[in-house]
Amino acid sequence: MPRFAGQSPTLVWFRDDLRLADNPALAAACRRDAPVVLLYVHDEESPEIRPLGGAALWWLHESLDNLGKRLGAGGRALILRRGAAEVVVPEVARASGAAAVYWNRRFGAAAALDERVAASMPGTGIVTASFEANFLFAPNAIRTAAGGTFQVFTAFRRALQEKGAPPRPLPAPASIPAGVPVRSDRIESLDLIPAGHDWTASIGDAWQPGEPAATAALAGFAARIDRYAAERDRLAADATSRLSPRLRFGEISPRQVWHAAAGTPESGARDTFLSELIWREFAWHLLDDRPDLAEANLKPAFDDFPWAETFADDIWAWRRGRTGYPIVDAGMRQLWATGWMHNRARMVAASFLVKHLLADWRIGEEWFWDTLVDAEPASNPVNWQWVAGSGPDAQPFFRIFNPVRQGERFDPDGAYVRRWVPELGRLPDAFIHKPWTAPDDVLEAAGVRLGATYPHPMIDHTKARRRALDAFATLKQRESAKKLAS
Repeated sequence: MPRFAGQSPTLVWFRDDLRLADNPALAAACRRDAPVVLLYVHDEESPEIRPLGGAALWWLHESLDNLGKRLGAGGRALILRRGAAEVVVPEVARASGAAAVYWNRRFGAAAALDERVAASMPGTGIVTASFEANFLFAPNAIRTAAGGTFQVFTAFRRALQEKGAPPRPLPAPASIPAGVPVRSDRIESLDLIPAGHDWTASIGDAWQPGEPAATAALAGFAARIDRYAAERDRLAADATSRLSPRLRFGEISPRQVWHAAAGTPESGARDTFLSELIWREFAWHLLDDRPDLAEANLKPAFDDFPWAETFADDIWAWRRGRTGYPIVDAGMRQLWATGWMHNRARMVAASFLVKHLLADWRIGEEWFWDTLVDAEPASNPVNWQWVAGSGPDAQPFFRIFNPVRQGERFDPDGAYVRRWVPELGRLPDAFIHKPWTAPDDVLEAAGVRLGATYPHPMIDHTKARRRALDAFATLKQRESAKKLAS
């Protein structure tokens, strides 16, 4: 990395990397014998940046506030600005007298914006440099033998593992050279706390954003990773990592997570967890090839899928956990209250929307984008397309979760349902996942009045399954007809 003469500052542009440790752009800036100016731009104007949902905006506010206070305690400032990055970054670079601008690379559509920012600098004499920070390996670094994009996860995972361990994470800089005074917006002026969302207070009770909490959460999970494979699908168990929002905003890096897990005793649980981390990489690998993941079916045949007409009342019932299927409702209420949902519940709730209600997967993807604190541009649409069957290496459409069986298998004593659907809390285990089958005296003793205190199932599972399979058969017929016509 070239060194620059004099004391002209280096501008470090933060994005989805709100941390000091394992931050290559920051580390490189600190190695220069020059002041360091730290900038975050809240960009809602550039077309390549998908506007964040409400829950993610809340997390961003808290994480930026935490990072700013930590830097401030050390006499350093985090400059906050709002606007189009290709305008704001050069403006702050000029105002600070920066000789160089460093950032960590983004992929997908956002890469084009970064290229435009870099292209705006040469005429000013400001040098730019970008670094790899937010993946085990860059999404475009793992290719098929023909140089293409992997469409099958197992093949992608094998190719990634053949590259060996990712680089070890960098320590936080021992010190950050003091910057120069630059005007900053107040965090409140970024309007990150979404108006009209009445759930931000409860989300705040469930999470503590920021790098210190992320580091502690990683250490805590590494200490109990041996439970992961056996208990990760148990809905009421505290067996998952809950690191996803911290990875999404870069409070920790995938390399930190990988090496923390790899440092534990070898086990199937460890390998299972690392495979989940690789799935995140696979999603970004796909997004880098197809930036339209959230809008377009990755399997074009699904463009002809006969989705049912959706009714606002049905979508509202799904969103707010009023479907009449306790395991679905528990998951959707956990999402609303905490901005997060157990992964098994995500699959069940998504399957219910797409296959029981035959609603277009994009309706669910948009809702999760707005309400998940960990909604990523890659993982969110890839996971929805996996459930719908429209993505590469997707779950077959004809695999239709039975919500009762899913509840009985992964919440056998009903603890998860009782927590999030408390009106069913006094039902015996035998009926907790299917209250409509309980005798009247059992319902009365539990204080449950179907249709009043808790809804009847909005659709019969057997009929919904048959309708979904018929729709899939129609899709196959249309696909066959197109092939014959061509």
